[in-house]
Amino acid sequence: MVLLKSVPPPSEGVRLEQAETTAVLGGRTLGRGTLYVAESRLSWFDGSGLGFDLEYQTISLHAISKDLSAYPQEHLYVMVNGNLNEEKDEEMHDRASGEDDEDDEEDSDGEGAITEIRFVPSDKAALECMFSAMCECQALHPDPEDSDSDNDFEGEEYDLEEAEQAQPEVTTFCTYEEGLSQLTAEGQATLERLEGMLAQSVAQQFHMAGVRTEEASADFEDGMDVDTGSAVAGQFEDADVDH
Repeated sequence: MVLLKSVPPPSEGVRLEQAETTAVLGGRTLGRGTLYVAESRLSWFDGSGLGFDLEYQTISLHAISKDLSAYPQEHLYVMVNGNLNEEKDEEMHDRASGEDDEDDEEDSDGEGAITEIRFVPSDKAALECMFSAMCECQALHPDPEDSDSDNDFEGEEYDLEEAEQAQPEVTTFCTYEEGLSQLTAEGQATLERLEGMLAQSVAQQFHMAGVRTEEASADFEDGMDVDTGSAVAGQFEDADVDH
């Protein structure tokens, strides 16, 4: 059974007071009363002064529903975290009074529960004003978890100049003379030795009959030995050539 309380309606920060509004909580019609959309909370009271109020932090969704298959009249749909019933209120009171761990475990089983509430005004044209007033008031109570997630992305201001100064120096190209001057004595000696070996290798190459060859190529595939030492330029200039 839904627990209605005898509490006074809000008197400050009321953005909208919508009379002739039927409340349907968890599929049970509570009757016709007045809906108060205040900055501090959302409240509904019947004609006898009994009603309930909701903290905006507990409201996870509100929207204008025009789905007549879900409910035969257009209404303001509100989804609330938790069970708004007498048994739930008694459990919350017991937990606040310091009941044993068994009661706490029973409470935790209902943490994922929700309650659906439908506010049906006698004039459906009032739905837009009801929805807008709820949006404005709920914006005054942002979810703390959303604020924490936003802070996770806030970092220190990026200093481009400081970042560029922190970058390691990039190696640049230099001329042969500049590179040679930066070598140690041992490095220069090693470089000279390598250059001498390269020059000796080049000197071993020579030209024979206008064709450059190497000593390793002195033996031809036909088995003929050629005396490369006696070969001179122009040696075959008088040879007969078959045409």
